[in-house]
Amino acid sequence: MRPERPPLHPPAQSSHEAAEADMDLPVGRLPDPLPSPIIKHSPSMSIQSRSLRSSSVHFAVDFRSRSKPESASPSIESFRTARSRTPGVSRSSTRRSGSERVGSQRDLRDEDARFVYINDAPRTNAPPAVLPDNSVHTAKYSIATFLPRNLYEQFHRVANVYFLILAALNFVPQLLVFSPVAGILPLAFVLGVTAVKDGYEDWRRHRSDKNENNRTASVLVDGVFQPKRWKEMQVGDVVRVVANETLPCDMVLLSTSDPTGVAYVQTINLDGESNLKTRYAKQETMLTPPEALAGLIKCEKPNRNIYGFLATVDLDGRRAVSLGTSSIMLRGCELKNTAWAIGVAVYTGSDTKVMLNNSGAPSKRSRLDTQMNRETIALAVTLVLLCSTVALLTGIWVGDHNDQLGVIPFFRKYDYSSLEVGKYNWFGTGAQVLFAFMSGVIQFQVMIPIGLFISMEIVRAGQAYFMVQDDHMFDDKNKARFQCRALNINEDLGQIKFVFSDKTGTLTENKMEFRCASVHGRDFSENDGGEEDRNAVLVDGVSLRPKTPVRRDPKLAALLKDGTGAMAGRARDLFLALATCNTIVPIVEEDAADPAAKVLEYQGESPDEQALVYAAAAYGHTLVERTSGHIIVDVLGTRQRY
Repeated sequence: MRPERPPLHPPAQSSHEAAEADMDLPVGRLPDPLPSPIIKHSPSMSIQSRSLRSSSVHFAVDFRSRSKPESASPSIESFRTARSRTPGVSRSSTRRSGSERVGSQRDLRDEDARFVYINDAPRTNAPPAVLPDNSVHTAKYSIATFLPRNLYEQFHRVANVYFLILAALNFVPQLLVFSPVAGILPLAFVLGVTAVKDGYEDWRRHRSDKNENNRTASVLVDGVFQPKRWKEMQVGDVVRVVANETLPCDMVLLSTSDPTGVAYVQTINLDGESNLKTRYAKQETMLTPPEALAGLIKCEKPNRNIYGFLATVDLDGRRAVSLGTSSIMLRGCELKNTAWAIGVAVYTGSDTKVMLNNSGAPSKRSRLDTQMNRETIALAVTLVLLCSTVALLTGIWVGDHNDQLGVIPFFRKYDYSSLEVGKYNWFGTGAQVLFAFMSGVIQFQVMIPIGLFISMEIVRAGQAYFMVQDDHMFDDKNKARFQCRALNINEDLGQIKFVFSDKTGTLTENKMEFRCASVHGRDFSENDGGEEDRNAVLVDGVSLRPKTPVRRDPKLAALLKDGTGAMAGRARDLFLALATCNTIVPIVEEDAADPAAKVLEYQGESPDEQALVYAAAAYGHTLVERTSGHIIVDVLGTRQRY
């Protein structure tokens, strides 16, 4: 049997009974959670009754008493007491189960939550709350940190450390081969070229950050949506985004152009998926105009999980509506197939999920650099052994000829150029052995040529120039050239040793094509000789052509168009099911080849669905429009609505 609906207005309770019920409540605890009807600011009672009959919307409040001082951060309880209760609304006394309450709120404590006042950014950002603005910074260096940090990263290359030691040895007077300035010039050239290259790359990051932060969005200010730069947005601002715009921050969806509150977003900038995701606005926020909407959102603190979100929204100080992943739209997503969407900013700038997952600009090194580091270390060890051998033999020779060092050339300890016999700069046998070791390092320094590293830097810059200017890498569709973002890994381009892939489509095109169909026991697969067809349809005087052509079977096409009998009926039912039973969203775009026509692109969660819907369109069953309440299919020239 179908259960009876509870009455809209339960029996009224006397004031004495209500007082007794209130006295029985424990101290510091609110009444048990009660379901709340949807209230629309309209005299139409049909809307209210329809909302009350809906079994898909449940509202409950689950607040547990906590033993903590009252001076803590503002909570939903304080927000409730500050607002007045909506008069004239009765509630049914139906209790939600404990599992539902835990699943909707999951014990989000006040100290672990962020409180966002809708359309009240000054109150949300008031002390002691320390919330960042909406500006982002992805650059690696600043003017103050560029020189020390860049030198620190460059000296991770072993060869630079080796050449620095050689330059330092030229400052020792006993080992002076050429002037100290001439000895340090090659190393300074290598470091300078690399610093200029790194500085240019980081300048482009600064330029990109500046362009990103200076983009504008429509923000509700004094009841009117006004353009505002992204970097000036704050948590609590109400933002309006139109179709094909990028979301400026992480925001909770409040209302959309769809009457049921559905919005479609593309998350290709977050997870690489080009299919559309659905987001839903709560009916409680849909029914109130954005300029009149006020409430408190209690959400979790910023985290890196892009697939999870936990929050509740309190609108009238009495009920809390749970929010989940389907209620939040993240920064970097694009609004698709939706005229407009309005949301409230909950995470901005460095607190957004896309920025929390951004580890910054890495210091990339190619495999050639790694190999050269290993070879440089091996050659340096060989050089140390060779110079140690020279120093050891020098010590033995000096010990054997110690009594002759005063007169032997190059080892004369005494100066007889004047009447008073003096001594040259002689520091003893141990110092002579040390000087011999360092002299050997200077003499054998050609084992690790610095000219090789200078040539590598010049070649890399030339490679980047030729790759950017290569006409074969020019994208005619987007009118964009190849971009070389990291000049120190050019040689790794195409040098693949291992391939790890989780599924088909990560490295391949993953293009699905409709090849054949079996109808009523008969196989239709003779499409090799057929022609590719898009089967354009007329919608409001505009020709719509599916974006992907499909090679048709002539016999199957004739059966669908002019056939009679059971087989023709089964074939039409098959392609009607393909056109209707899916999650595809049709998107109309401009046709570059024919300005008078439009291109119909199907976007969905699976390429299999896309291939089947394109095939249905090629055989005369074209999906034209989809909303949350109906779909429209053009069946062999006849518009049908489902």
